[in-house]
Order: sequence, then structure tokens, then C-alpha cells
Amino acid sequence: MTHVNHLTVLGSGVLGGQIAWHSAFRGKTVAVYDISEDALERCRAAQAHYAAIYLTELGASEADIEATRQRLSFGTDMARAVAKADLVIEAVPEIPDVKTGVYQQMAPLLQAHTVVATNSSTFLPSDFAAATGRPEKFCALHYANYIWSANVVEIMPHAATARATLETVTRFGLETGMVPIPIAVEHNGYVINTWFPALLKAAQTLVTNGIATPEDVDRTFLIANRGARMGPFGMMDIVGMKTCYDVSSYWGRLQGDAQQLANAEYVKTQLMDKGRTGMLAGKGYYDYPNPAYAAADFLAVPALSQLSGIVDRCTSGA
Repeated sequence: MTHVNHLTVLGSGVLGGQIAWHSAFRGKTVAVYDISEDALERCRAAQAHYAAIYLTELGASEADIEATRQRLSFGTDMARAVAKADLVIEAVPEIPDVKTGVYQQMAPLLQAHTVVATNSSTFLPSDFAAATGRPEKFCALHYANYIWSANVVEIMPHAATARATLETVTRFGLETGMVPIPIAVEHNGYVINTWFPALLKAAQTLVTNGIATPEDVDRTFLIANRGARMGPFGMMDIVGMKTCYDVSSYWGRLQGDAQQLANAEYVKTQLMDKGRTGMLAGKGYYDYPNPAYAAADFLAVPALSQLSGIVDRCTSGA
């Protein structure tokens, strides 16, 4: 079992940035790698938002936040990023060829003891084990969005994963405040992303096919799940439209699913092409930092003055 002091996160998108920030907050030295300075700058901007959340929701002090920042570094040089890594977590786009290429580029750069994990939300560790050059030191370590509150991490081996590797990543998860969810059999989607994409597909289908508005889909979800932070379209904004598009396109093509492909096209033309790429961009299905679903009256019984507009929506598809 390797003790993880130095973590490298490959990919500075939504989850990569969260994993890096939270791990640094919990005392780990973290290097964040991405292929462009623009991507890293977006990550830094998102982490400024996380700092505010940690101050208000987790009781962090200004000293805690400054110490977290001091434990983080950012760069576009992969060799430098992974040079001291005890653990590398890959969080690059959900495109198999991209992931494979990253592993092949990284393989000769790692120390002998370094453990590698994929944060893939849909693919299996066996899909990439050979490309890592160290299949026995490789597994999946999948996080949920908002990891400071949705603090689960799914641990999934492939057939050649060594027990010591699983001990390393499980210890790392515990040390960083995560609840480990062991996955006994390789399964596309793990636990969370077996039910989560199904929820998002159902929600997006309602909008793609003109059945309901995003706001009304989210209202039904939030009323049926009182106390939930957000509904499916708020969740999509956090995931980011690029990931939603990539996942829907990939599985739509693989499974011959016309609805999935239509959903992907809707996300591209109605959101991505208009710069509405998600929360990190300040706009997706909602506008940030004050999305409509967070308004005090979002779930309120409408006033009678809104009756006509409600009926208009009932007849808009006629």
C-alpha cells in the first residue's frame, strides 16, 4: 500500500478541479495538469467559488483557504506534473481515444510506485488498463459532483488490479473525507452513473421533445424530493454541457439510440453553440451565480395572475 502525499489530477474540468481543491483542503499536495493555460485559468476561477463555499458551508477559516491554495500547483507540462505523484487521478473528457492517449503519454513518466485511477463516469478500468503500462496499479476512483457534500467515491477494480492498489485508493478516500463505495463487478456507470444518466436522459428527453420546460421538470423533481439542492437541469449545468454531449453522443451511437442522439444534438445547438456550456461559464440551462431554481419562490404555488400563462404552455405543442 502506498501512502498518498502527492496527488496529480489530469484534467482541470468540473470534477478534476473539485478533486484537486478538496484534496488540497484535506492536506494533500496537489498538481493539476491540463493541455492549455485557458483551461487551468477556468479551474482557478472555479476554485475561487469553491473557497467561498468552504468558508460558508464547511466552516473553513481564511487560514485554511490560504493553506489549500499553497498546496496546489497548476501546469501544462505533464512530466513535471506527475514527477512526484503517489497517485494520479485521470479526469479528462469522456472520449476513449483521449483517455487512452493520455495514459500512453504518461506511462513512461511515472515513478515505479505510482498508483493510477480513472475518474471516468461511464467507462470501465479494463478499457484503459493496458494503456497505463501498470494494470496492477490501476483502478477506477469515481467522484460525484459537489464532493464536499456529496462525499462518495466509487472504487472499481478490473481483473488485474492488485489488492494493494485498492488499499491505497481506499485509504486516500478515507483521509480526504470520502465514503468509499466498493464496486464488486466491473459495471459501466458504477452505482451513481447507473441511475444518474437515466435521470438526465429522461429529463432531457422531456425538453428535447417539447413536452415540458427545464424549469418545470426541475420543479417536479424538487417538490417530489423536498430538500434536494437542485433538479436534473441544475445537475447538468454542474456536469457541463460538453460532458453531457459527449456521453449522449457516445452511447447514442453505440446503442443505436435515436433519442440519445437527438438529446445530444439539442444540447449542442441550443446550449453549447450559444456559449451556454454550464455553471463554470456562468450560463447553461440557468444563469449563474443566481440560478432561478435557487429563488425563494421557485417552488411556490403560482398566483392566479399566472393562470393564463400556465394554460398557454399546455397548448403550446398543439
